[in-house]
This record gives sequence, structure tokens and C-alpha cells, in this order.
Amino acid sequence: MKILVCIKQVPGTNKVEIDEKTGVLKRDGVKSKINPYDLYAIEAALQVREQTGGSVTALTMGPPQAEQIITEAYMMGVDDGCLVTDRRFGGADVLATSYTLSQAVKALGGFDLIICGKQTTDGDTAQVGPALAELLGMVHVAWVKSIDNVDKDGIMVSQDLPDSTETVRLQYPCLITVEKDIMQPRLPSYKRKLASAGKLVQKLTLNDFSDKDPEHYGLNGSATKVERIFSPQSNVEQLMLEGDGNEQAESLLQLLQTRKLI
Repeated sequence: MKILVCIKQVPGTNKVEIDEKTGVLKRDGVKSKINPYDLYAIEAALQVREQTGGSVTALTMGPPQAEQIITEAYMMGVDDGCLVTDRRFGGADVLATSYTLSQAVKALGGFDLIICGKQTTDGDTAQVGPALAELLGMVHVAWVKSIDNVDKDGIMVSQDLPDSTETVRLQYPCLITVEKDIMQPRLPSYKRKLASAGKLVQKLTLNDFSDKDPEHYGLNGSATKVERIFSPQSNVEQLMLEGDGNEQAESLLQLLQTRKLI
């Protein structure tokens, strides 16, 4: 069984600058971490491997420093890792990101099962997983809240829908996106850290893809363009009301009436 888990490096803080011209987050020098939803995807992949055998490969797309999260995935038990990195991939929207990942999957030779986190904390679109499946021609199920059964032919999952839960069985090859709390992610192991020290991370660039047309990637290949993006201004006003409880209540009432809030 060949299992692929897609992960992403996201900012570890909400204090991130934005390039107002491109609408892209300025990630250089920003403390980063593995996207929280992807930790559940890693754990799901490792538990499937425990039942079926085979290997788990972690795939991420990002700048060179994103190699760090592959190293963390090794410490959780992932077998192999691949970083898709090229300046020509920068600024990609959902479509261009999904297309880039699909090209990477094909370059790696294909997989029986692909597991993605439901969404990322920096984009929150929840679209990359399903879009990747469509580009690869795979059956897929999103919002998986539990994996109920796994065998050599397929996987049975429970899908969390707004008003119900649906149980679905998928034949390989297939893709699922998992909810948080599907299972508790294991902590990185110091023993695995020592064992994986110096372990190589495979790197892919545009030159490794079958489609080498730069117009299909990054900002050029994005179907959506950001017209304008900016950080909201902080406008916090504090007002201390003096007096006892009755006086404070009266002052508050007058203040609300003056500002026409009541």
C-alpha cells in the first residue's frame, strides 16, 4: 500500500505581513508550523499503514524552509518526504496549487490512498484536497470524521455532513480529507528523531514535471486574483466609568444613547 499525506507549512502567528501588490503572505522570517489539520492526516495515514503495511510519504509545497515540516513528519513516523519548491510556484491560488500537487503526485509515481487535512489555517478554503482528486481522476470523500475499515481493496469512512453522517466505501486509488479529532495525533519521537537524523528529503521543481509550462503554475496559473488585501486597523478605545453601581449604569446608559446604540 502506497499512502501519501499532503501537508503544509503555515504561519505560527496571526501577525503576518501581506504584500499589498500580490496579496500573498510574506512568509520569510515568520515562525511556522505544520498546519494543525494535517497532523490528523498524518496520524490517519500512519494508522492505515499499521493495518495494511506499505509506506507513508509526506508531500508539501512551499519555499525551501518548508523542508522543516517534512523533518517533523519523519519524527512522527512517516517513511519518505518530498518538497515541491520553485519560485515559479509562488502566489498560487487553489487551482494552481492543486495542479502543482497533481503534477508532483504523477512525478512520484502515483499512490493508492491520498490523505489531506480538511483545510489550512492560512487559507481556510477546504478545496485543495477535492481539487487534487479531480485533477488525478480519483474518487474522493471530504470531511471524513472516522475511518471505519481498511483492507487491501478499499477503505470505508464516515463522512460528516451538515445534517447527517454518511458511510462510504471507496476503492483504491482514492483521496480523503479528514476532520480534526478523527484521531489523536502522536507526538514526535526523540527515538525517531535520532533514527531519521540526516534523512534526505526529495525535492521537485518545475523541471521535474511532465507539464513544464510556467503559465500553469503560481500567479500565472491562478484562476483568481486578489484585487486588494490589507490588515485591519486596530481601533480599541477604553473608557473607565466612575462611581458606584447605579452611577456607572446611568453613565453607561447615557453613553449608549449618545452614540445611538440604543
